Amino acid sequence: MKAPSVYLHALGMINALGGDLDSIVPALAATDAPGMTTVHTGIGDAFVGSVVTPLELAPPADLARYDCRNNRLLLAALAQIAPAVDAARERYGAHRIGVVLGTSTSGIEAAEAAFVYQAQAGALPANFNYRQMEIGTAAPFAAAALGVKGPAYTISTACTSSAKAFASAQRLLQLQLCDAVVVGGVDSLCELTVQGFASLESTSGTRSNPLSRNRCGINVGEGAAVFLMSRDEAAVRLAGVGESSDAHHISSPDPQGVGGELALRAALADAGLAPSSIGYVNLHATATRKNDEMEARLMSRVFPDGVATSGTKPLTGHQLGAAGATELGFAWLALAREDVPLPRHVWDGEADPALPPLDLVESERFLPRSAGTRYAMSNSFAFGGSNVSLIVAG
Repeated sequence: MKAPSVYLHALGMINALGGDLDSIVPALAATDAPGMTTVHTGIGDAFVGSVVTPLELAPPADLARYDCRNNRLLLAALAQIAPAVDAARERYGAHRIGVVLGTSTSGIEAAEAAFVYQAQAGALPANFNYRQMEIGTAAPFAAAALGVKGPAYTISTACTSSAKAFASAQRLLQLQLCDAVVVGGVDSLCELTVQGFASLESTSGTRSNPLSRNRCGINVGEGAAVFLMSRDEAAVRLAGVGESSDAHHISSPDPQGVGGELALRAALADAGLAPSSIGYVNLHATATRKNDEMEARLMSRVFPDGVATSGTKPLTGHQLGAAGATELGFAWLALAREDVPLPRHVWDGEADPALPPLDLVESERFLPRSAGTRYAMSNSFAFGGSNVSLIVAG
């Protein structure tokens, strides 16, 4: 028996482009990201994707122990879908609504500040609580803040964390364990990740330059993106999910992208589609030498006739655990709203002759308007060889 279809309803988002969809959509179209900037770190300057929107929404008093930048980013995104969640809770009951979130850093920034304070004052600050940094608390915190009581758990698989959350949320719905699921991801900037990637010589001191011959690394970013997913029919459907593992190296992808290709083909098979059905692909496109090489190769094999593509990390930074949900959000917007063009590929235009050429979106372009269903794909790859590809239909 075929598993029931699942649909993506409301979307909430905050990142370097803006604090909500009203600000993000025009900024994405204009390639104007006010949060892409240079910040000072303990080892020098870094170019990052920072949220500049004030995070004024704090946890309620009974959840004050969770208060940190990461959870405020999450609250800002959740507030945007709260009416849809409230309606689902009224319809199904709190126990039938789950939460699955991906994160990589959680509230490590809060711990960093607390340890600096401890070194100077001899004790941790009174307002610091381990729950602020514990990597598994994002989903239970969100569930408590939303007043839902279904399964709530956090996935942390580095840069595929929130992409994998969609696979898990889909299973909860198809197994009838939930009637609706809040799904997405959140990550916040911290010294640990910025300095960690710098130590791997993987960061760029200027805006990242994906697929260019001059690419030299990532810009670490922060943000949150959350959806409400259910079996109720909506304009956009989660049509296909593909997952795989390279088992190649702890931090380097298989140079030929064999594992990544398996994930893309699994997503196509899950959706029952030929590659020619896909109208747009949001690339992982980190602008590191190895990732872009691997991804360009596998894309040329899976889509030998070409497909419109772009990498959006120059406009958000690489949000690590929140990247997959954010980039699926951009694909969702292109399907759900006729006025939203495909995200542009921001780079210096100097193609790497060692890479297969891709059809990069460099000027205003929309998904083809047709009477039939349109499809978009989003790719995510991570340390440890974790690969996820998601397809949405609308």
